[in-house]
Amino acid sequence: MKNIIVYTSNTCPYCKMVKDYLQSKSMPFQERNISTDVEAQKELIKKGLRSIPVISIEGYEDIIGFDRYRLDQIIG
Repeated sequence: MKNIIVYTSNTCPYCKMVKDYLQSKSMPFQERNISTDVEAQKELIKKGLRSIPVISIEGYEDIIGFDRYRLDQIIG
């Protein structure tokens, strides 16, 4: 099972879509909400990213936005 981190915010509709999608695939993930977690904000800035959602899957390049096709390729 791959380690999945989803960076989200409270007001992002695509973040909800990503979470719903992963739950529908029974894929466990850790949510890092940049609205409430300063460390999560710093992690994204350090990566040079300023938009959400960001899906970080162990062993793969970060996915920016809700890219269902790319998620399907990785998690099946």
